[in-house]
Amino acid sequence: MKKALRAFLFILLTLPAVAQQREMKPDLPVEKWTGKTVMLIGAHADDDQLSHGTLAMLQAHSNQVYVVTLTTGNVGTQDPNLSRMQLAQIRRKEELAALAELGIPGDHYINLGYDDGLLEFEDRKAVVENLVRWIRKLRPDVLFAWDPGKNYQRWHKSDHRAAAYLAADAARAAMWRLLFEGQITQEGLKEYMIPEYLFFNDYDYGDENITVDISDFVEKKVSAGAKYISQFGPGWKNYKPDLSETELKEMKEMTRKHVRMKDGKAFEGFRYYRGLPDGLGK
Repeated sequence: MKKALRAFLFILLTLPAVAQQREMKPDLPVEKWTGKTVMLIGAHADDDQLSHGTLAMLQAHSNQVYVVTLTTGNVGTQDPNLSRMQLAQIRRKEELAALAELGIPGDHYINLGYDDGLLEFEDRKAVVENLVRWIRKLRPDVLFAWDPGKNYQRWHKSDHRAAAYLAADAARAAMWRLLFEGQITQEGLKEYMIPEYLFFNDYDYGDENITVDISDFVEKKVSAGAKYISQFGPGWKNYKPDLSETELKEMKEMTRKHVRMKDGKAFEGFRYYRGLPDGLGK
């Protein structure tokens, strides 16, 4: 009886917090954002694919979009003829080609050069410091990142899991002047607090609280996704840099199948949060 009562009280107490998170919305719909600096932190070239429609829309609406990739992606292939160095070069080329389809300049792509598949084994302090430096340099109004989870740790495959927490920890550290203060005293940077966040997942786990209408940017999303030749389709096992017209069409159709639809409109879903980084998991 006592256990049941405690469970009931727990649910009663947590319902307002859950409702508040569900009701949290940006002051303006994302579709109307303009003049913002947007930063995405992902583990690999192609992690931003989940947000391609939204990123293309933001770039078209006079926002500045930057993509920060933590690893070179130098492991993700089943092709026995590719070396780590070759794959890293291929994946950088693919990412730049994808971003070009979205209208995002090549110099807005930043790769931090860590090894694919081993991100959670890197020196965590050094990685956070690196990310903090970029947050303080770019001073983004909005951070896109893998969702670290709401009220509990979100499961992702290894590099995505690490990237979620590294991004969250860097966002918090960036606002404290005495953390990595050499960046302030020696590099001329200033502490900075990111005001808004859009978290994404591989699938909708029920945490999404906003959707973004990307209907006008579906073709950009499809064309960008088709650039990841080494990661999808036959290129994953037998890479070749140039696709035939038929193979390119198949790549685009594969990407198109993953475009989410609701009421006849294409959309991307996110968990939106604003406020102190300390609360982004609540």
